[in-house]
Amino acid sequence: MSRSGKEDRRDDPPLYYRRHVFCCTNERPKGHPRGCCKEKGSLRLRNYLKARAKELGLAHVRVNASGCLDRCELGPTMVIYPEGVWYSYHSAEDADEILQRHLIEGGRVERLMLEPTDLEPAPD
Repeated sequence: MSRSGKEDRRDDPPLYYRRHVFCCTNERPKGHPRGCCKEKGSLRLRNYLKARAKELGLAHVRVNASGCLDRCELGPTMVIYPEGVWYSYHSAEDADEILQRHLIEGGRVERLMLEPTDLEPAPD
């Protein structure tokens, strides 16, 4: 602990993955008022995204299935780190656009991005 009372911190180690994609595949009971990403096709979309990332040779990108990301009303959802950018995606075309623009080019797919204040599905 330093004199200021703050904990001294070493530099963080280098990133193991350049980008880490967490795709919600949560399943809630049928009829749950919040819905769930799995019933909206998230497992199929996550599998597609993972296979396409591998086909494209994105060796420093990891696509993982995630438990509940707590935004199922907006789903299927994903979050990409280290940026912390959230997306709602519904098709292979959406996934391809995220792969190309965000993971390859480093940009954003604004039409699919979720904001912290979003409470219902973003319009298409």
